[in-house]
Amino acid sequence: MAILPLGHNYNLASPGMLGTFYYGGTVVIAPGTGVDEVFSLVQRERVTVIAAVVPLITTWLNSEVLSAYDLSSLAVVQNGGARLAPELRRRLRQQLSCTPQEIYGTAEGLINMTHLDDPDELLLESSGAPVCDEDEIMVIDDAGGEVADGEAGELVTRGPYTIRGYYNAPDKNAEAFLPGGWYRMGDVVRRRGRYVYTEGRRKDMINRGGEKISCEEIESLILGHPSVKSAVLVGMPDPVFGEKACACVVTLPGETLAFADLIAFLRERQIASFKLPERLELFRELPVSPVGKILKRQLRETIVERLTHERAAPTKA
Repeated sequence: MAILPLGHNYNLASPGMLGTFYYGGTVVIAPGTGVDEVFSLVQRERVTVIAAVVPLITTWLNSEVLSAYDLSSLAVVQNGGARLAPELRRRLRQQLSCTPQEIYGTAEGLINMTHLDDPDELLLESSGAPVCDEDEIMVIDDAGGEVADGEAGELVTRGPYTIRGYYNAPDKNAEAFLPGGWYRMGDVVRRRGRYVYTEGRRKDMINRGGEKISCEEIESLILGHPSVKSAVLVGMPDPVFGEKACACVVTLPGETLAFADLIAFLRERQIASFKLPERLELFRELPVSPVGKILKRQLRETIVERLTHERAAPTKA
């Protein structure tokens, strides 16, 4: 089933519509992303694979109408665009009786996938391995040196279907490529063998007075709270530390979440104190792009506006 904009590589060819046609399968194009629209088609057309993104999957898992449909044909729900938290992968398997498959890559080339028969540690935690044996991957530090397996760094790649340069864009190429033709993915990952574990964009790290906070790590923990439907961590400006972390949360219908309760929940997970969010903002919905990616820049702008308004407000006597 194709749900996302058809021109995107993930929906088109990972393995997507082209892969389905190659093997003689049927492609069903969903008219929308609503739970009833999608799952009535799954029932009617006996859909086996859906390519989705985090916000859609989160909405589906929190829906109360799934039980009204026969979803016995559904074997695989793929996720791309942003890492799906392990807790949500487990829920896909429990609630939809299907296998979660992580798809991670870039339109410029490299594609990684988990294998459907991978052990749980890889299926539920990793972002997959390169699909082509000729794909080369390396994880580097800020100085460009390769780090050991298991250490965090930026993922770089080169291979038969990864671009060698952007057309007529020398400044962009100088930024995007290393000597030797290595393309910079811009993502912070840990590598274990050929499998990678994404931790977010290099620019999606919050620098709190020199201490780096992985947004994805904290978001995954917040999603484990029983009252939370979706969650995003963004940086907010701070005159002392430069940046602090703000948790942007959508709660489940009928639920609420207090800042103190969130902090207590995270402390139970024994994370370092500097990683704790220092503000909580509740939203009805998080802003998303046409392909379902959460618009963090828009959220940061919203938080800055609220902080500015609060600072400008007159102090009560």
